Amino acid sequence: MDMNTIEAVVPTTDPAEWRDGDAWLAGGTVLFSYGSFAFGPQPLKRLLDLGNAGWTPVTVSADGIELAATCTVADLYSLPGSAAAAGRSWPALDLIQPCCDSFVASFKVWNMSTVGGNLCTSLPAGPVISLCAGLDGNATILGPGGTSRSVPVTDFVTGDAKNCLAPGELLRSVHLPASALASRVAFRRLSLSNLGRSGVLLIGRLDGGTRLVLTVTAATKRPVQLRFDGLPDGEVLAAAITAAIPNDLYHDDIHGLPVWRRDMTYRLAEEIRAELAAPEGAPGLRVSGDFWPPKNRGLYAQQEGA
Repeated sequence: MDMNTIEAVVPTTDPAEWRDGDAWLAGGTVLFSYGSFAFGPQPLKRLLDLGNAGWTPVTVSADGIELAATCTVADLYSLPGSAAAAGRSWPALDLIQPCCDSFVASFKVWNMSTVGGNLCTSLPAGPVISLCAGLDGNATILGPGGTSRSVPVTDFVTGDAKNCLAPGELLRSVHLPASALASRVAFRRLSLSNLGRSGVLLIGRLDGGTRLVLTVTAATKRPVQLRFDGLPDGEVLAAAITAAIPNDLYHDDIHGLPVWRRDMTYRLAEEIRAELAAPEGAPGLRVSGDFWPPKNRGLYAQQEGA
């Protein structure tokens, strides 16, 4: 899309350069799709271009993985190979490629769209949000005057297309800790069509081999994370989901009604619980749904195409 209100493109990574009417530019896949009025009633006047930031896309160390905000989806997809080359074989690396596949995007998007762009756009179906929230990612945010602050990704996104960034702040990177990367994980995703945006995306992991951490995304307007001291039974898990996610927190758009997203959240959560309760390496499990609400089964069966 032509952005005919833009008066200047400024190469910078300094938040002090920001002023009203500016937008940070990384891959530009959202900016150039939505246009000059994408972020409010006032048109954008300048783009602050991060293209020459020179930030290393992926840094692997004993402490975990640092993803630069300018890291592309293509760089992220190749991360498991990079980590293996660095001598790291964390089990949770298995989440990266399924999350990247959830973009359902062309090679052009994969080579331009960035980790930071997906987080800052803050759509419920953002797969980088799912990945980073599910692995206890911590975002580093730069502000004017050389200030910086750290925010868990679960708190970074605050609603549909909403986040915690103040005007002029810049997302610098996301750190995925080794403790989360070392955990056994399970992934579940549903969409209403074969090549559709995620309607429900859940990630489960076992911290220390026993403590369940369940992260709900795509179904909800913002990430919701539940933590358990051990591996709960199905009834306890369902009750915890009910307590943590009120009905009005489920997202509502063309990619899924709230009632369908809710019921699929219970269903996929139980599948994850059952998978992680089974011995490691056991065949993937599908459950009958004893612990997810039986109401509206006809509705979500219709939405699933049954």
